Amino acid sequence: MLEQISSRLTANGLKADVAFLASDSLQGRGTPSPGLDAAAEFVAAQFRRAGLEPGGDDGYFQTADFAQVAPVMDGLEVSVESGGQTVKAAPGLAIMQAAAADISGAPTVKVAPGAPLPPAETLQGKVVVVEAVRGPAFAAVLAAKPALVLLLPAGGMRATGRGPTQLREAGPAIATVPIVVVANDAALAKALASPDAKVTAHVPAPKVNPVKLRNVIGVLRGSDPVLKDSYIIFTAHYDHLGVRENGQGTDHIFNGANDDASGTASVMEIATALASLPQRPKRTIVFMTLFGEEVGELGSQYYARHPMFPLAKTIADVNLEQLGRTDEVGEGTKLNQFNLTGFDYTDLPAVFQRAGKQTGVKVVKDEQKSDSYFGRSDNAAFANVGVPSTTLSVTYAYGDYHAAGDEWPKLDYENMAKVDRTIALAALDLADGTYVPKWNEANAKTEGYRKARAGK
Repeated sequence: MLEQISSRLTANGLKADVAFLASDSLQGRGTPSPGLDAAAEFVAAQFRRAGLEPGGDDGYFQTADFAQVAPVMDGLEVSVESGGQTVKAAPGLAIMQAAAADISGAPTVKVAPGAPLPPAETLQGKVVVVEAVRGPAFAAVLAAKPALVLLLPAGGMRATGRGPTQLREAGPAIATVPIVVVANDAALAKALASPDAKVTAHVPAPKVNPVKLRNVIGVLRGSDPVLKDSYIIFTAHYDHLGVRENGQGTDHIFNGANDDASGTASVMEIATALASLPQRPKRTIVFMTLFGEEVGELGSQYYARHPMFPLAKTIADVNLEQLGRTDEVGEGTKLNQFNLTGFDYTDLPAVFQRAGKQTGVKVVKDEQKSDSYFGRSDNAAFANVGVPSTTLSVTYAYGDYHAAGDEWPKLDYENMAKVDRTIALAALDLADGTYVPKWNEANAKTEGYRKARAGK
């Protein structure tokens, strides 16, 4: 089997794919952009050539209606009344999350770092004053649907003006909670600290521009009459950072060859190799490239909300990231090996280790990065809905990560081909058996994922 796969999955094939995806003509594949659209068409063409079934709602495309939401600063006003005095915010407010709000004399609720969150019902419709709260606590504040969040950053952080244009799923999701950053305004901060503080604010409605984004999905249908209705998904994100001002000299195109044209090319070439085998695997394998990872894992989250195949029957997601570079910062060259994030979260590593014995490629755990990187790529969206998942990579940090120098000649395609052949063998192992990957019950970090799985 390895010989058959190796004859189709070659270093030159991978190089051709990455060289196109990371070419200057695609302008860094920003989300959204014409370059991203061209990359999607290229992936669909390769799936079509391989004979994969289309797995989207529009042929090989799962279409997603999104909107670019840009803050509008003209007319932004915030004032606080306390102790019979009214303090108007000084110039320099920033809109961190854009949504319209008109508020008159609304009571405030304070949320301080490390303090227990007030009940959600006490936040709804109020002005929540947040002091340097991040992560899950901040998400919980937004989920309670306050009328407005005023963010008082720590450490003297300055407000930076209009704030970024954001991408949000179209429809009800567009109506979100406005967040206004108030920094270096001692008078306003003092007024907000008063227990009787009331806020009056006008946050202008943002500009909304509709855009259509696409996940690209090809399906290698299983051959077993029963097992074909269970699914293994192999994913990679095909977007990158686009064109930016902070390039290197005159080069402002962030080509994203390793991150993640390497993963995208691997998904395509593994799919082509497995589709060429005389006998199809028993289970169905879904090959999917995702939009918008670099701007918040948008494509994987969209799929998790709108799955094309039942999540309860999806036994694993294997996400491919950064498979071409072997130069790990501070750790030298990494050949004939690859990492799995969340190495101890599931029993998936054993499948890849079995495959690695056939190819001479080691499957290793990075003790420092395995867990911390688990939630930093597209596998996280699948894990959050209970699907056992992991991200495979050769390096976590390399010299041109998120830089304009991440270009296709710097990848080691021979090593990448060895890694991909190992992944292809593992895919067949998963698809041809009755084994179902499981979350590790002995690992407390998997509790939320196990609960999500049990709810499917």
